[in-house]
Amino acid sequence: MDQLNVRAWEGRTELQEGCISPAQAAQIHATLGTPGSRPPAMGDVLEPLWHWCAFNPTAPLAELSRDGHPALGDFLPPVRLERRMWASGALSFGAPLRVGERLTKRSFIRSVVEKEGKTGPMVLVSVDHRIYGEQGLAIEERQDIVYLDIPDRFRPPAARPLPERPALHKQIRLSEALLFRYSALTFNAHRIHYDLPYAQEVEHYPGLVVHGPMQATWLIQAACQYKGRRPSHFDFRAVHPVFLSPGESRDLDIMGTEDETGAVLLCTGQQGHQGMQATAIWEETV
Repeated sequence: MDQLNVRAWEGRTELQEGCISPAQAAQIHATLGTPGSRPPAMGDVLEPLWHWCAFNPTAPLAELSRDGHPALGDFLPPVRLERRMWASGALSFGAPLRVGERLTKRSFIRSVVEKEGKTGPMVLVSVDHRIYGEQGLAIEERQDIVYLDIPDRFRPPAARPLPERPALHKQIRLSEALLFRYSALTFNAHRIHYDLPYAQEVEHYPGLVVHGPMQATWLIQAACQYKGRRPSHFDFRAVHPVFLSPGESRDLDIMGTEDETGAVLLCTGQQGHQGMQATAIWEETV
């Protein structure tokens, strides 16, 4: 890999326009919404992280890579490692976004770092996003994308145990239809989420991979329900892949505990270990 060439992408910017229409809001709600609640209508406040469905990629089919992602080299650097993952992120929330309003996203590549990990070479790309609604700045976000070589077999990371006495605990039933719908909502053609032969035979995963952003959305939803309001800050990171594997349990745990500061520490869980960790923080209002 040409380190200088990849590092040259630092500072690159991108501007996108987007919107969550009432029809899109109804589709997101049908997939991720609280059962029994009504879908948001025109002008209603969007649930946190639904903005991830507002700026979908539009690369033609001919410009997709083998894994289904748009080919690199435009905004994101042309990293020559085939496995890519949305590894972590952090968000601060300002003015609420609403269904139907015009949105703008300004993105900036903060850093491109090559390092040697436990499983070989890796590249970490950090991207800053600012999302504006009609009332001004709504979200400041950092997105961390990790690129790795595809291994010859799946080597799971160390398992982290689930909380023993969580303050909140719910379960979500995983299904192929759920994974397909979220891929469709975000126009994400990454094949690990819907193409089982590809996931198993090419990337050597034991099953379909449950989207990291979808897990983060469930976690912040649980935090909002627990506290009764949206947090001011939310960060998350994947610590173990979550799978929809043939013959395995299809239940995903959502757990959380509150610390002495009032922050809520959350995680998804599968087969007794954590999948994604997150922290939700609320700033006190006077």
